[in-house]
Amino acid sequence: MMLDIDLQSETPIYTQLVNGIIEGIARRQLLPGEALPSVRSLAADLGINLHTVNKAYHLLKQEGYVQINRKQGVVIEPDAFPPADEAFKDRLARQLRPLLADAICRGMTKAELEAVCSAVYDDMRANEQGGV
Repeated sequence: MMLDIDLQSETPIYTQLVNGIIEGIARRQLLPGEALPSVRSLAADLGINLHTVNKAYHLLKQEGYVQINRKQGVVIEPDAFPPADEAFKDRLARQLRPLLADAICRGMTKAELEAVCSAVYDDMRANEQGGV
């Protein structure tokens, strides 16, 4: 599993871990039922505190992306990922607002924003069956 962690970023490391793992799932680089590295192993590999990894894993569990059990460790949810329900859509809108406001202040048009969103979406889905 390849995670790009920026230790100098203002974004907390546990948030970067959560985002990286969710992106790995979206890109189909992490598959349902696949085990993630142990807390100790991932912390050692990344050179970060094991409590940071533990926090990220527990947030992923709360969101429904992983299961944590004593025998298998942390496993990508094998049955179903959380739905894009109204609560998720509301949270997504709240998280997008500051990004969209920044883009508007910088002069981006709706078409340019849509193009960026489309390109990112297509990039995430590019591994599926030879393309988008």
